[in-house]
Amino acid sequence: MPLPETIPVRYTEEEAEYLSVRPVVRQTFRLQELIDMVLSVTGKDLARIQHILRTGTVVFHFYRYRWQGFEADAAELAAALASFPDDDPARAFRAEECTAALLESGGQPPRHSVELSREAAARKRWFRSRSFWDSLLALSQARAPVYQGYSYLRRADLYQQAVSAEQIAALAGEAARLAPRELRAGLRQLPEMSRIVFICPRRAA
Repeated sequence: MPLPETIPVRYTEEEAEYLSVRPVVRQTFRLQELIDMVLSVTGKDLARIQHILRTGTVVFHFYRYRWQGFEADAAELAAALASFPDDDPARAFRAEECTAALLESGGQPPRHSVELSREAAARKRWFRSRSFWDSLLALSQARAPVYQGYSYLRRADLYQQAVSAEQIAALAGEAARLAPRELRAGLRQLPEMSRIVFICPRRAA
């Protein structure tokens, strides 16, 4: 059976309670739209995507989506997935393309994580010639971050850089001196961080 072109989908807010009283919303998704959402949860894992399409449910951005499950032929699904980006370790890190950075503690998953947008972190305080964003990017100049993979959720390539205790201590000092007031509360966790993940949206070829 060929893959359906459109899929009727119902979704509601995900709740911890056994019985939800949230309204159910109905919408028709094109196949590519549904796959795009599932990819954000699974990555390009064909077997996992087949399983989710078959079971007909996925949780995404605090909403649970449901549809009539269907079997997806491996070859047809692989052809549909081919239109979505792949990991590309050959892509060089370009600081000017980064739009955000994640400061993460160690462990899998990280115990703590602080996300900074370039727009917020690049704002300069009065009488300062540098921004906290400049301090973050300065760490990438001495040693280029390592390619981590493509994030379908963020539609971006991720580059990871480990940071030493000395670098984190220096960065904490820069945060106190350069970060805008609205960012400083979140940056109090800086001493616990051990890596930075730079987020660089993938530009269309």
